[in-house]
Amino acid sequence: MTDLLFRDDPYCAEAEATVTAAGPDGVELDRTIFYAASGGQPGDRGRLAWEGGSAAILDTVHPDGDRARVLHRLDGAAPAPGTRVSLALDWERRHRLMRMHTALHLLSVVLPHGVTGGQVGEEKGRLDFDMPEPPADLPAIEAALNAHVAADLPVGVEWISEGELAAQPEMVKTMKVKPPVGQGRVRLVRIGGEPPLDLQPCGGTHVRATGEIGPLRLGKIEKKGRENRRVTLHFAG
Repeated sequence: MTDLLFRDDPYCAEAEATVTAAGPDGVELDRTIFYAASGGQPGDRGRLAWEGGSAAILDTVHPDGDRARVLHRLDGAAPAPGTRVSLALDWERRHRLMRMHTALHLLSVVLPHGVTGGQVGEEKGRLDFDMPEPPADLPAIEAALNAHVAADLPVGVEWISEGELAAQPEMVKTMKVKPPVGQGRVRLVRIGGEPPLDLQPCGGTHVRATGEIGPLRLGKIEKKGRENRRVTLHFAG
């Protein structure tokens, strides 16, 4: 199992690790700062370096859907197992993804409907809602969204047991994708203090406070099925 350093410190942009497996598709490491694509958030990119060589990390994934493993896909030959390597994250890209991911959590607050899908992007993101009719007052919703950003609310991580989550099903906003279970505990992302503005299961990377997101604007709202609406969110600045 790879030690996922970004879970505790999403701002860690460089680290050292050891190659545990290598092949034509890339390498697996004993520890990593690279987020593997899941939950609508893309995999990280960056660079891997070792004595006598280096390679760009083009993508990071969970091979065969195994969330205990992280595969770093390389542009070039992979170093052998046992090699000590240095990791360098494409921080600018990651930070934009962090800002947008937290922004989408805020979007789920100002539009309190079940979430049927989503995607985190560098320039924009989107959530699909179980929402028969589009919202009537988009300017008011956008203003509420930016008010939460301007409030500079703290964003943090905490853990609960799978049993505690089962007793509070209202925490799970996603209707089609359930939090991964089987490890005994579930990671939550909290926005705000007590009571929180938002508290929901999430394995992704987020900023420390909502003020770091910056101004946002709502994009188009598309009908995606009889009771499904896709809402797009953009950085305004």
